Amino acid sequence: VNTIGFLFYVFYRALIFPLLIREGKPTPFFTFVLALLFCVFNGYLQGRSLTTYATYPPGWLGDSRFITGFLGWLIGMAINIHSDHILRNLRKPGETGYKIPRGGMFEYVSGANFFGEILEWFGFALACCTIESLAFALSTLFILGSRARQHHK
Repeated sequence: VNTIGFLFYVFYRALIFPLLIREGKPTPFFTFVLALLFCVFNGYLQGRSLTTYATYPPGWLGDSRFITGFLGWLIGMAINIHSDHILRNLRKPGETGYKIPRGGMFEYVSGANFFGEILEWFGFALACCTIESLAFALSTLFILGSRARQHHK
């Protein structure tokens, strides 16, 4: 289940999300390469961890840690996808300039998309209970937390 959830996210983020984005600022090539390398390394690390090293006791899918983590992952992903939808539709075609997003979790936090992704990966870490998934959640917190702070300012 954990591996399927991780693969679903990668499928969404790598294939579906880019197709939904309208025109915007181009991504610098160096940033693209760093993101690609991180995703390849992290994908390998998570996949290898879950399929080779992680062992779970019988009944793990009914364990409160797994259920809580899975719900955190699911809610975080829903917040992330909905926030991305709000951000994609902030401006009308051809319109430029900064706009403050409204609706969804943006009513409670200025970086709802970042919040959703952080929640998603801490839920994943709890559901998996591996050091690799915790390392990914912490990396997400530090990287997106700093971006969220910058966006809030």
